[in-house]
Amino acid sequence: MTRVLLVGAGHAHAQVLLDWARAPLPGVQLTLLSPQAQAPYSGMVPGWLAGSYRYEEICIHFDALARAAGARWVTDELAALDPDAHAVTLASGGTLGYDILSLNVGSTLTPPADLGAPVLALRPLAELRDRWHTLLQRWRADAATGPAAVTMVGGGAAGVESMLAALARLRGLQPQRRFSGRLIARGTTLLEGLPAGAARKAERALHDAGVTLRLGSDFVAQDAERSDLVLWATGAEAQAWQRDAKRRGTLAVNEPGFIHIDEQLRSTSHPNIFAAGDCAAWQPPLPKAGVFAVRMGPVLAHNLRRAALGAGGLRAYRPQRDFLVLLGTADGRAIAARGPFSAQGRCLWRWKEHIDRGFLRRYNNLLSGA
Repeated sequence: MTRVLLVGAGHAHAQVLLDWARAPLPGVQLTLLSPQAQAPYSGMVPGWLAGSYRYEEICIHFDALARAAGARWVTDELAALDPDAHAVTLASGGTLGYDILSLNVGSTLTPPADLGAPVLALRPLAELRDRWHTLLQRWRADAATGPAAVTMVGGGAAGVESMLAALARLRGLQPQRRFSGRLIARGTTLLEGLPAGAARKAERALHDAGVTLRLGSDFVAQDAERSDLVLWATGAEAQAWQRDAKRRGTLAVNEPGFIHIDEQLRSTSHPNIFAAGDCAAWQPPLPKAGVFAVRMGPVLAHNLRRAALGAGGLRAYRPQRDFLVLLGTADGRAIAARGPFSAQGRCLWRWKEHIDRGFLRRYNNLLSGA
């Protein structure tokens, strides 16, 4: 019996489980290790923050998907890896062995501690639900009438979308208060990597929402002192175990801790280990965006099958050169960007909803028999 262990309820692993559910592989024991039964689809998280969706509407139900695939689901998380012994240590203290390991654990963020203001980090997604719910409960119970200030740290797509979404939600909870926003980013331009037209449209949307920009600047303690809430959406970080040499063992990683992989999505140090999505380091580097994990999914599913069979014929992942970006602006509109082109409008929000809901139906309709 070949043991295939999937660590993480990420977008690529959703495709692996869907592939397995459609065509089980005899003689293979498939296990999914994840602390969460539901995993939010990153493209719909800002809409959920804004209150456009219930949390359950934006999730892939991994426990049910694992059952459909005939996979064992272990409710725990990886604490350390011994790639030479083919074993992972769990946060609960137990261990799991494997013959083939696949890592799709996403990325995280580490905001400064003790800022004196509530801080909401936008990663990891699995922990965001409880943190946002707690904050909303606190704000809903607050009868204050004075002005309130929200600060976003990070000028990428997640920072722009989440800032607009959070302000819209908080204004709905406390219409008696005047909210202002501030977006701080080290980059000198908004939405680096996207066309200038998209950045201008995002800047206008932020301006209309009462958000001022401070680009080419670091966040400092005084910013927290002037804030009632700090949102944190800076550059993605590797998981803590990946950054700790003792906890990752001899697994090859780059300086920030992301896992070195080849074009077949295999670890460059351990060919029985695969990695996809934000936790992996591609050369040249790819943006930390969910679209890449989604596109890696079919390649990963094929290659895990071939590896489990002890066969060759692994496929190479070819990153798309450009891709469609759709950013919701929490006002019934969205900004679209692809290559050098950009546009904005209500029809684009409807298009984004159609694409996002279609992505989830791919997995959740399987579970309902549709």
